[in-house]
Amino acid sequence: MNWKEKALILLDKSLKPIPQELNEIDWKGGLSDDKERLAQHICAFSNLIGGGILVFGVNNDASFADMTQELIERTVLRLDNIAQNRMFMPIQIEHAVMEYDEHPLLFIYIPECREKPMRMRGSDIYSSYIRSAGHTVRMSPKQARLLIAESEGVNYEERIAKRGLTSDEVLSLLNYKKLFELLEHQLPSTTEGIISFMEELGICHQESTGYSITNLGALLFANTLSSFESMKGKGVIVRRYVGNNNRQLLLEQEGAMGYAVGLEGLIGFVMKNTGTEHIDGAVRELIPTYPRVAIREFVANALVHQDFAIRGMPITIEIFANRLVITNPGYSLNDVNRLIDLPPHSRNEEMAQLMLQLGLCERRGSGVDRAVEAMERMLLPAYKAESGNDFTRVTLYPKKSLSDLTKEERIEACYQHCCLAYADNETMNNQSVRARFGLNKNQGTIASHIIADTVAKGLIKPSNPDSESRKFVSYVPFYA
Repeated sequence: MNWKEKALILLDKSLKPIPQELNEIDWKGGLSDDKERLAQHICAFSNLIGGGILVFGVNNDASFADMTQELIERTVLRLDNIAQNRMFMPIQIEHAVMEYDEHPLLFIYIPECREKPMRMRGSDIYSSYIRSAGHTVRMSPKQARLLIAESEGVNYEERIAKRGLTSDEVLSLLNYKKLFELLEHQLPSTTEGIISFMEELGICHQESTGYSITNLGALLFANTLSSFESMKGKGVIVRRYVGNNNRQLLLEQEGAMGYAVGLEGLIGFVMKNTGTEHIDGAVRELIPTYPRVAIREFVANALVHQDFAIRGMPITIEIFANRLVITNPGYSLNDVNRLIDLPPHSRNEEMAQLMLQLGLCERRGSGVDRAVEAMERMLLPAYKAESGNDFTRVTLYPKKSLSDLTKEERIEACYQHCCLAYADNETMNNQSVRARFGLNKNQGTIASHIIADTVAKGLIKPSNPDSESRKFVSYVPFYA
């Protein structure tokens, strides 16, 4: 696929069904006089994997603006001059005028640069820009250092958390027994055998000055994260509040161990603090508010997809009376409306692969599906996913009666149900929507209204638009 085809697909994705600017594309109603801001956009797109596109002729409200031939020529000339003369290294941009919905638009393609970070001429490497949640923002010093390392082929997980260790020190810092337990492998009888196995997984390395533990090894298997300078602040924080706001804190706990070592305990702690205790005689039972598989999946996603370049923002799990909120640093790499069907796009691929191998997360692309399926069985409202400049947030809600759900909540639940059916190679219909909302066969009219509202929102469509039958109509998501 060439960049022009990709540009039209990205523009369509950003405008429908809900207008939203993406990291890969930025709308412009016309040519700005702010050359510095235009330079920042070019800089940010050149630091983005695959580059990015400025599209002129689309206003901030997603309406279309007129692009005259004179304005097109002037825009191309100005941007080419900025790309050639204001960057520390010239960038060869490309342009094309293409029609979208009968509107001629100017597309400017900024390719990804090989030597990152790209920056403006006369500035240092820390005066650079990146794309974040559809916006151009200044890069932090740590993000710049990470980008340099990635350009040199060294990702975060491969970097060293602690070096100059003996083999015994490695084993004292890491919970190697948990590694073999999760993999269901027999523990080697010698230290050399244990170390050798961990080296194969990228958990530690032998160097001339002794052994080193990688960030991957520390993140997943540290007995105590604070034993590693680079791991401070990486523990997951759980906060429970009184009521529906954060004004009165009931408890706070920060995870001290590596993710692989402490994940089951973390999930159990959240389940305990969100569930309701029921006592029947001498039997004490915890009735869950949220399905364990959903909490596990969204917490595992937060761990794997966090942006380690963002400091001072640990992963947090906040428990309120009316919701459970999981927040991780870093904007979502996938469209938050497509988490069910799109394969996960991870910032930390080595950690994602090892956690999959350890059985700590679902097979690729199935985890959110399983979470939604479990939430539907409990008749819970749809989850809500949000992505900002430097965070991704997922919110789960306890069970509500249909009458207590807002129109938007009904629409979102219907849409996610349709996505789940489509992922299962099926279609959604009135009967399945009734089951989703716990309605009986005499409440088909209510299901029809929910479906109609979701169609009107542009989130779903008939699977066969040419069919004249209204009785057996079925639906698929808008992207099908």
